Amino acid sequence: MAAGWNADTAAGPVGAGTVTLVEGSSFCISLANGDIHPEHPHGVFHEDTRILSRWNLSVNGQPLEALTAETKEPYRALFIGRVPRSDGYADSPLIVERLREVGAGIREEITIRNYSSKETECVVSLSVESDFADLFEVKEARVQRRWEESRRPEGDSLVIKAGWQDLVKSVIVNASGAEVTADSLTFRTVVPPRGAWSSRVSVAPAADGGGVPRSAVIRPAVGEVSPSDRRRQEWVAKIPRLHMSNRSIERTLRRSYDDLGALRIEDPGHPERVVVAAGAPWFMTLFGRDSLWASEMALPVDPSLALGTLQTLADRQGKVVDPMSEEEPGKILHEVRLGVSSGLALGGRSAYYGSIDATPQFVMALGSVSRWGFGRDAIAALLPHADRALEWVRTYGDKDGDGFVEYQRLNDQGLINQGWKDSWDGINFADGTLAEPPIALCEVQALVYSAFLSRAWMAYDAGDTALAASLTEEAAELKRKFNEQFWLPDRGYYAVALDRDKRPVDACASNMGQCLWHGIVDEDKVPLVAERLMSPEMFSGWGVRTLGTDMGAYNPASYHNGSVWPHDNAVIVVGLLRYGFVEEAQRIATALLEAADYTDGRLPELFCGFSRDQVTEPVPYPTACSPQAWAATTPIMLVTSLMRYDAHVSRGGVWMDPVLPASYGDLHITNAPMGAGRITIDITGSEASVQGLPEGLTFHREHRPWLTELMAEAGLGK
Repeated sequence: MAAGWNADTAAGPVGAGTVTLVEGSSFCISLANGDIHPEHPHGVFHEDTRILSRWNLSVNGQPLEALTAETKEPYRALFIGRVPRSDGYADSPLIVERLREVGAGIREEITIRNYSSKETECVVSLSVESDFADLFEVKEARVQRRWEESRRPEGDSLVIKAGWQDLVKSVIVNASGAEVTADSLTFRTVVPPRGAWSSRVSVAPAADGGGVPRSAVIRPAVGEVSPSDRRRQEWVAKIPRLHMSNRSIERTLRRSYDDLGALRIEDPGHPERVVVAAGAPWFMTLFGRDSLWASEMALPVDPSLALGTLQTLADRQGKVVDPMSEEEPGKILHEVRLGVSSGLALGGRSAYYGSIDATPQFVMALGSVSRWGFGRDAIAALLPHADRALEWVRTYGDKDGDGFVEYQRLNDQGLINQGWKDSWDGINFADGTLAEPPIALCEVQALVYSAFLSRAWMAYDAGDTALAASLTEEAAELKRKFNEQFWLPDRGYYAVALDRDKRPVDACASNMGQCLWHGIVDEDKVPLVAERLMSPEMFSGWGVRTLGTDMGAYNPASYHNGSVWPHDNAVIVVGLLRYGFVEEAQRIATALLEAADYTDGRLPELFCGFSRDQVTEPVPYPTACSPQAWAATTPIMLVTSLMRYDAHVSRGGVWMDPVLPASYGDLHITNAPMGAGRITIDITGSEASVQGLPEGLTFHREHRPWLTELMAEAGLGK
């Protein structure tokens, strides 16, 4: 996950046994019994502000003993606990269920079931606090601002209002039938023998700090669908439906669809544009790199996510030079924060631009989106942004003019490392010594190569042969220099980077695996790279490690120096397939999909790099985001890449040449978006068929021609 602080860019710990629910830009973190405590990084967060910092339920003065917490949908969970007996003896007859749903706030249905033969008096109390802390304050456990607070009972509601400087925020806690005081909400009831009692409560941010809750969380009438459920239903209606003989992989893919749906957020200025947030709990916002990767990986499921992400990033493309936010003309941002008002965001601004790869990636993603058949007008409107991005690549991205794009932070609050491995110690030599910036990463040069070719193809497609030819030449020159300066002939692999003295940073890292996808790797070097990636030092049995076990900085429980990242592996799988290394790609994909079985079908952001021979289950990384956008889209990319499924609408084609392992079984997909229509795909073994192709599209039984092949065909490539 690409965010955070230089000491550790990983997500902050949320503690063992916590439950995270997410919906759009809202999320909730609680203990397994459903309680929220302000001294932990818990809470209900809406637009990067903690609107609920304490939410403790007690029955007859006792907190609940957790029995189980089951996530029903990404935004809804059922917590089941019991009321401990005051005498400490025997099993308690009182079971409490809390059915919680997150929207712009939370709604909770509390049910007490009495399994004894006697009626039981119950005093049900909720203690509630809202500290309106900034997300960064909570994540870093340094809540500093003290708001001036007022708590006012109004009928069966409690209004908590707080002011800080010129900001006013408030929430409304509603508990119909409760006694409401400034401190708590209390229900008094008698639960009949073998009977039950139930009530509903809700917490919603008030509109403009006033006393009226926003409609998004107001309880629906009986029989009506909640806003979160309605949003999910609309999502399910527009995405592909799939059936696989392998039920385990089917479950994982469906979980991916659900999580991707929950991670969608709207651009406040353009509600019709939906983009992908980076991940829960701490990164429910737009990120350049993460949102582009996730939407690129999800193209076969919903290509409109990538278009919305590109349009939103284009609106915020850099215009001026600002050393604090690291903004530069043409640069694509790293992250946006919605409600940050305390200057705790990176660079102290609501938008931070310290990413070296988001800018070329923007151009590459635009090329991918254009292939999936969006109206020429939508693509044409983004082409000037792509050209400005490439201008940034050539100037600000390559300040020393050596033909490679490198990064060095512009202020001491920015990220030290600005590629996807953005922890402070993420780029190092084989002996463990840290590389000194400016640093030119291998996969960034590969992204730039793809960006040149993507823009070249879009130019050729629009009839601008001269621009296409010059960009193709630029790409070819970059490829030549890259293979000359990054290849380590004595090691048989690529350097992860060049350091400030242009020395190859000689650690054996997974980054070179990502280069395969882009086609920048010379054909004669691919077998050696593939062999290295699949070596015992790199392949853990669950996936390719970020760093080899024989490297000086290797640590299986580090963030970027030996861990396994699902999205990294998905990109490597596509790269291996590009060069015909089918068996290796199948091994990695199958290992990752097996790993997902240990986490109910949801791959985490990363897991530890311990060998499968040593530990028979994948070892979780303590602070991994879950759900996380890259990880959610990884199973989609693994399966679609093994289907070798892709589109190029302007060339009138849909391509598929499946190499799914036999263990995956048959695959049946309906409602898959393609051009202006929807298609049905059937795969049995290596046989594929497609029904319902829109007019003008033809099914080809081979891999989609790569951009390099297309440019050569057009007489522009080498």
